[in-house]
Amino acid sequence: MSKVTFVKPNGDRIEVDAPLGKTLLEIAHQNGIELEGACEGSLACSTCHLIVEEEDFDLLQDASDDEEDMLDLAYGLTPTSRLGCQIVMTEELDNLVVALPSGFNNQLF
Repeated sequence: MSKVTFVKPNGDRIEVDAPLGKTLLEIAHQNGIELEGACEGSLACSTCHLIVEEEDFDLLQDASDDEEDMLDLAYGLTPTSRLGCQIVMTEELDNLVVALPSGFNNQLF
């Protein structure tokens, strides 16, 4: 079982078990972490926006064009921003650290 750490806007860190094959959005919801996911992971919004720690960012597969389009709508976009519904846990991502942004835009398409 892998681990992932979610960092809240106030700096609190929550380390949780991260089953392989689950998305960060699913993992957050299973652990009561407040990550919106308004489109339920269908890549139709940006409410599961996460900020990946710089040193972990290169471990991720490249974002698809569709994800990039949705990220353009994200609140507080950074160079290491990704959507939680698009990051699937693998062994290589064990101990991944992601931050929750201080807000989100809820625009469904």
